[in-house]
Amino acid sequence: MMIDPELAATVAAVADEGTLDAASRRLRITPSAVSQRLKTLEQQLGRILVVRTKPATLTEAGEAVVRLARQIALLEHDALSRVGIDDSGGAQRITVPLAVNADSMATWFLAPLARLSASQGIDFDLHRDDQNFTARLLESGAVMAAVTSEETPVAGCTVAPLGVLEYRAFAEPGFAERWFAAGVTAEALAVAPFVDFDRRDALQHEWLGAQGVAHQGVPRHYVPASHDYALAVELGLGWGMLPRPQESAGLVSLGGPTLRVKLYWQQWNLRSDLLDTIAEEIAAEATRVLQP
Repeated sequence: MMIDPELAATVAAVADEGTLDAASRRLRITPSAVSQRLKTLEQQLGRILVVRTKPATLTEAGEAVVRLARQIALLEHDALSRVGIDDSGGAQRITVPLAVNADSMATWFLAPLARLSASQGIDFDLHRDDQNFTARLLESGAVMAAVTSEETPVAGCTVAPLGVLEYRAFAEPGFAERWFAAGVTAEALAVAPFVDFDRRDALQHEWLGAQGVAHQGVPRHYVPASHDYALAVELGLGWGMLPRPQESAGLVSLGGPTLRVKLYWQQWNLRSDLLDTIAEEIAAEATRVLQP
């Protein structure tokens, strides 16, 4: 059995846009045509591919079809480039979905993407998640490559080290004077509010543990955006762990251990000039910004 690339691309469009109506506008066909294409492929495969919720969600079979669609689009782009057909300024600009953690996006990841978009005619679709979870998006086929903290490659992917993002604990001077006047002691840390990124962020918890303090019961604020997180620390909302590129001269270091998060680049194990070019540009920027 062969999967029609046009039908697979329709499934990918629904996954990307979230609804059949939105996918129809992207594909420039009617919503009923989108529905018919989905129904046709589902009947051919004998599997449900898309759950018609809002937004639409993929089944495991649907994820496999979307991954195939993205691989076909990537290889087609490479083939057109090799035969000298430049479609970068037209309707066939390729969209490359990538997964990245919030701190990398806020500090170093966007600069190489801007250069790549200008030179290669690429549209990037960024999926933000914690570095411990971005690899899951590779497994589902939602993205072609990811910045991740996982050294073990996802099935069907390759992995390469990028460098280390270092975090240190800081506080605004007034906050430090109010809460740590007698020093950054375990007693003070047990009551001083800190800033958590979200409920999956364990950096502050790990740092507190190294100071002999259990994080449970310690007051905290949740600020789930990297720039806003750093701003919250600068404004004195609480103390927090900041990556080196976001450190500010006006903040007070709380000492304690420097936490090192190793980052890796995982991408589909697919011979693609475009994907390799993206990886090279990302790696070069990481070498300039991250610690070895």
